[in-house]
Amino acid sequence: MTTDGGTAGGAVPDGGGTTDGERRRLELERKRERYVWLYLGYFLFGIHIVAFVMIYAVKHAK
Repeated sequence: MTTDGGTAGGAVPDGGGTTDGERRRLELERKRERYVWLYLGYFLFGIHIVAFVMIYAVKHAK
């Protein structure tokens, strides 16, 4: 028996094809993808606010 969770022969048991490092990488990738979508949403929202302010300024200019 080993302490790293593997078998005595040094092979890692098949847990669906994902190792601990790969699982951490996938979790980090999902986290970063979520941040990208949030930043994209804030960016697009900001563009609309700027556009509405510009429309307001043009309509109320003398």
